[in-house]
Amino acid sequence: MYHFFAYVSKLKYILRWGLKRNVENENVKEHSFDVAVIAHALAIIKNRYFDGELNPDRIALMALYHDASEVLTGDLPGPIKYFNPTIAQAYKEVEKAAEEKLITMLPESMREDFLPLIDYKQAGEEVGKLIKTADVISAYLKCIQEVDAGNKEFVVAKERVESVLRDDQQPEVRFFLEKFVPSYRLTLDELG
Repeated sequence: MYHFFAYVSKLKYILRWGLKRNVENENVKEHSFDVAVIAHALAIIKNRYFDGELNPDRIALMALYHDASEVLTGDLPGPIKYFNPTIAQAYKEVEKAAEEKLITMLPESMREDFLPLIDYKQAGEEVGKLIKTADVISAYLKCIQEVDAGNKEFVVAKERVESVLRDDQQPEVRFFLEKFVPSYRLTLDELG
């Protein structure tokens, strides 16, 4: 008996933004879907408009699994995870151990298929950066949602994430932020 998929299904119980009051809770399973959609879009934008040669489908799949190890570690809030270099490095080691443990929950013949999905950084710097940026955009959209709902708890986080995105020079990121993000602030009736 193998437990990989049963564990992955439990990502819905891992809540994000644990130290903040949320108007609407977000779990890692939902977040992973959002990151996969955004990463897929960024890869297509890069290919269509900026001479990229990425595999959007593969990137979406890697993004879908990008936080899978959190089913074993939980979601450690950023202010704790990055409190100092020692903690950040220790947490990377914990994440790596959790990824390795998760992979052992598959039949040996399937492990090589899933390892590059769980450890997407193996795909190279360009793909890793794109998935990480999709993760940041997802966080930004969550901050917008919370601030627009009147939750001041997310104001500083929104400003910090905006700053990271402002400094990002990837043209596909600029494109996504300009062409797609504004509609996230609209109501369903306004999207009509």
